[in-house]
Amino acid sequence: MNRVSIGKITGIDGGVGLSMRIPKFLALAAVSTLFLSGCGLVYFSPKVNPVADSGAKVRVIPITSESVMIANRSTYEPKTLPAAFFSSAGLGSSRGSGITAPSPVVDSSDKPGFMATRLPPPAPRQPYEIGVGDIVLLATPSTGSTVEQLTGLLAASNSRQGYTVQDDGSIAIPKVGRVAIAGMTIEEAESELFRRLVDNQIDPTFSLEIAEFKSRNVSIGGAVDQPGVVPITLQPLYLDAALAAAGGVNSQDLDYASVRIYRDGELYQIPLRELYSNRGLQQIQLVDGDSVFVDTTYELNRAQAYFEERIDLARLQQSDRQLALTELRSEVDLRRNELNERRENFKELIQLDAIDRDYVYLTGEVKNQARYPMPYNQKATLADALYSDGGVPTRTGNVKQIYVLRGSPDPREFGAITAYQLDGTNATNFIYTTRFELRPNDIIFVAEQPVTKWSRVITQITPSLINSTTANVVN
Repeated sequence: MNRVSIGKITGIDGGVGLSMRIPKFLALAAVSTLFLSGCGLVYFSPKVNPVADSGAKVRVIPITSESVMIANRSTYEPKTLPAAFFSSAGLGSSRGSGITAPSPVVDSSDKPGFMATRLPPPAPRQPYEIGVGDIVLLATPSTGSTVEQLTGLLAASNSRQGYTVQDDGSIAIPKVGRVAIAGMTIEEAESELFRRLVDNQIDPTFSLEIAEFKSRNVSIGGAVDQPGVVPITLQPLYLDAALAAAGGVNSQDLDYASVRIYRDGELYQIPLRELYSNRGLQQIQLVDGDSVFVDTTYELNRAQAYFEERIDLARLQQSDRQLALTELRSEVDLRRNELNERRENFKELIQLDAIDRDYVYLTGEVKNQARYPMPYNQKATLADALYSDGGVPTRTGNVKQIYVLRGSPDPREFGAITAYQLDGTNATNFIYTTRFELRPNDIIFVAEQPVTKWSRVITQITPSLINSTTANVVN
């Protein structure tokens, strides 16, 4: 048998040339292609077949505004992140020389995803006691010699004279001297002044009033219109009145905003939503030295700074003030690190695929055939999954046949499948992908272009045909 090189063309007398054999090669390739295609051995590509060979009931529904609403009716609650992702660093009891730091205010195991409510103890009911800094008034009608005797103390027909309670708890009255009234109720102070006036032979016809309340107050800070100090008067000061005196809360976020009360080294908190819905919480009585902070970020950073300032002012003359602040910061740091550790552990479990998650699967002519993890705390749409990793390659994918395959949740229809078809040849239909909600175990399938299928057939059979034909030509 004569072997002829592919690159050599023989003469007429030397045998048949390569040019004579090329038509034979093409004819053989065409015949082989038709033969293989007829036998069904060339190439199988996935497609959505309404009449499934497996007996499954397949229903193809075009994706329209109506079918999107129908598809979204199925109930689905996204999986939620652990409570550690919604909690902030609480404050625990401090250690040290007799100072009690704020106790924990957030217990993520108690109420995951929400803030815990921690109320201060009820304030004791007691009458107002005059304190250092208060300004009191002595008033009496003018009745002849009485005014003359009380010149400097009272004046005019309804004379009023203000006196500030000094640091030693007393007021200085001309011709009477210093009278200690701090720590007394108004009735007790009137009795003491009556006695002193009588001792000095002055007509004791007078009334005692408190003109300015400065000895007892509550500080208000955070998300209020007018942060400042609200005095405690003869009437008990309640939480709603204190917030109103500070201009009211200016936060509209009821989910994470809270009102925190710092009292005697303990930290209490009330979620804003509960405060608005419970009249009893609004009537919490505040006491002297309370610090109220309206926090809108569900983080203690701003509240911590505010309470530290109040601690500085309250414990300025105490030797263990710095220890209290240091332990307060340590408690916050420890709890913040604990929360961060829980969050990092959860992220590592996700990477190890050790957490139960919901997935959607992408197959067919997509950039990468893979599973798409559905997000936590929110629902995913068809657009989220399609464009999470490059979208649909229009060179090979058939945008007219984009399907969402969804099995029936009814056990009686175990084999029933609904194929929602998106026709992407009309670009306006892609708006439906942003509204079509996905469900766990949905299959997103993109069919191939007809020319893509033919190209792949040629790609698969061409090497074998070339090899076999070349062998025939050589032989």
